[in-house]
Formats: sequence, C-alpha cells, structure tokens
Amino acid sequence: MRTIILLLLSNIFMTIAWYGHLKQQHLPLWKAILLSWGIAFFEYCLMVPANRWGFSNGFNGFQLKMTQEVITLIVFTVFAVVYLKEPFHWKYLVSFCFLIGAVYFMFKK
Repeated sequence: MRTIILLLLSNIFMTIAWYGHLKQQHLPLWKAILLSWGIAFFEYCLMVPANRWGFSNGFNGFQLKMTQEVITLIVFTVFAVVYLKEPFHWKYLVSFCFLIGAVYFMFKK
C-alpha cells in the first residue's frame, strides 16, 4: 500500500510539473521550465522510493510501470477536468477500461 500511496503522490507532483503551466501562458517559457523542474524534484523524491519499495516487496518492473501509468491517468483526468476545465468524453472512459484490463492481466498469475 505504501508503494501505491507514494506513486499517487508522485504523480500529483508530476502532473502539476508537466501541465500546471498550461493556463499560465503569461509566464515566459524558461520560467515555466525551471518551475516545472523544481516541482519534478519532489516527484522524484517520491517516485524513486515507491519503485524501490515496490520492487523489493513483490512488484516486478512491468507491474510497477503499468500501475504507475494507471495512476497517472487517474490523476491527470481529475486535473484536466478540475483545473484545465476540459470535458471528459465517453471515449476516454472506454480507453481507461482497456488500460484497467491491461493491469488485470499484468497481475494475473
């Protein structure tokens, strides 16, 4: 569970670092890059331990990556709808269901 929580928190930082500047068009690009890089530092401070602990507690590399990708999509969906005010289309939900299926098969023994 610690791995999942750290992956969730790191993805929140990552999403803010990568996409938070999109509504701040007045900010010069070089400042957006430096700000994003600074935020991404905290993402790495959470992501590296999440992957290390997850790997040492039974996840393999493929499982860690697939789990991280699903968490990323969930975090980004909330961010896009709430912060970017983008509509959520039904086709996104169908795509996410296919990814959840991929996670299921990734963990199937």
